[in-house]
Amino acid sequence: MTGPSDSNGPFDKLVGDARAEFDRADSKPLREAWLGLDLPAIRIDLVKRLLDAGIEEAEIETRHLLTHILAPASLAEALADPALVSWQRVAHLADLAWERLKRKPLSQVLGSQPFWTLDLIVTGDVLTPRADTETLVDTVLNARKDGALDVLDLGTGSGAILLALLSERPDWRGVGVDLSSAALAVARRNAEACQLAGRARFLEGRWADGLADQSFDIIVSNPPYIVSDVMTGLDPEVRDFEPALALDGGADGLEAYRAILADLPRILRPGGLFACEIGYDQGASVCDLAAGAGLAGVRVVADLAGQDRVVIGYNS
Repeated sequence: MTGPSDSNGPFDKLVGDARAEFDRADSKPLREAWLGLDLPAIRIDLVKRLLDAGIEEAEIETRHLLTHILAPASLAEALADPALVSWQRVAHLADLAWERLKRKPLSQVLGSQPFWTLDLIVTGDVLTPRADTETLVDTVLNARKDGALDVLDLGTGSGAILLALLSERPDWRGVGVDLSSAALAVARRNAEACQLAGRARFLEGRWADGLADQSFDIIVSNPPYIVSDVMTGLDPEVRDFEPALALDGGADGLEAYRAILADLPRILRPGGLFACEIGYDQGASVCDLAAGAGLAGVRVVADLAGQDRVVIGYNS
C-alpha cells in the first residue's frame, strides 16, 4: 500500500517528464523568463526580444507567432480568456520564438508562407516565396487570359509561381524544373496541398537541359540573380538559412539569365511568352539579353514599390 510520500505514481511521472522536457529544451531561457507571466506580458517581452535581435517587424511577427500557437482560438479570444493559454502553448511559443531569435526566417519557423491566394509549405531547401514575386504572376495572368496553355517554370523551388498561375487558370498545365531534388520534394507537397498535382509535373534538371523536344506557351523563372560578392552582406535570414543555389547569380548576377535565354528558341513556341523576375537594378541588362535572344516586345514591369521587378517578352 502506498502512502502520501510515494513519488512513483502516474501523476508524479507526468510531472517528472514535464520537468525533464523543460530542462532539455533549447528554449529553456525563454520558458524560464515567461514563467508566471500572462499573455499580454509575454507578448510585450517577445516584441522587445525580437527588436533587440534586429528584427524590425517585431510587432507583426509576434502576432504571427501567437496566432500560430493559439489556433484555432484567436489572439483576441486568448487575451480575453486566460484559460485558453496553456503552459504547453507557452512552451511551444518559446520553442518557435527561440528559432526566430536566431534569425531563422519566420516562414521556416512556422513551416509555411502565404503567396498569392495559396499557403505554401516552406523549408530550408527553398526560397521563401516573397510578395514581390507576385508581380511576375500578375504580369503573366494579365498577358495571357485565353486558351489551354502549357507553362514551364525554370528553377521552380517551392513551386510558388507555377502553382499560383495554375490556381488562376484551370485550363493550364505546367512543368516545374529544379536542380535540387529536395526543393522538388517541397514543390510536389505544395502541389498536392493546393490540389494542383493533376496539372503540375516536376522534373530534376539544370534549367531546360533535360527537356529535349518539349515546348511551351509560357516560360517563367525567378532565377538566382544576386551578385556573388554581395552574398556575404545579405540579411542573416537569407544568407544563413536559404539555399545559395537559388540566390547566387554569379560574378555579375546574370549567369542564369544567359543560360535560360539561350534555350528559348528551342523550347518557347511561336508567339509564346517569357517572363522572369529580376533584381531592382537589372532591368536594362536583362532586357538587352532578352532582345539578343530574339524576343520581341521586351519591356520591364515594376512592382508595387515602383522597383523594376519583371522582364517580359515574346517569341516572334
